[in-house]
Amino acid sequence: VQLVESGGNLVQPGGSLRLSCACSGLAFDESGMGWFRQAPGKEREGVASIERAGSTRYADSVQGRFTLSKDNTANTVYLQMNSLKPEDPAMYYCAARYTGGDRLRWANYKYWGRGTQVTVSA
Repeated sequence: VQLVESGGNLVQPGGSLRLSCACSGLAFDESGMGWFRQAPGKEREGVASIERAGSTRYADSVQGRFTLSKDNTANTVYLQMNSLKPEDPAMYYCAARYTGGDRLRWANYKYWGRGTQVTVSA
């Protein structure tokens, strides 16, 4: 299984980015997926998750600003991030194969990408 994130960049506060996660080696349309982030010195936190049927869940801190979507034909999940704030910078990770429990808890996913860096600065 391979997960490859892309799309991270430097953006000004209030700006937007779209992260992508290309997946291979797993039954993509049967796998719950998630996006997580980790800033230096902080724990990895759940940002958004999507179930096999497509329903999504978001952390309170990003609700209304971030949108997770998935393209089963392209084996790719996306995280559209709008209205980026100074507290959003982190390494953003894609996760696959949800194993049960809280969908925004990092320990409940089996496979991980290496991450893509998001920086928010004026």
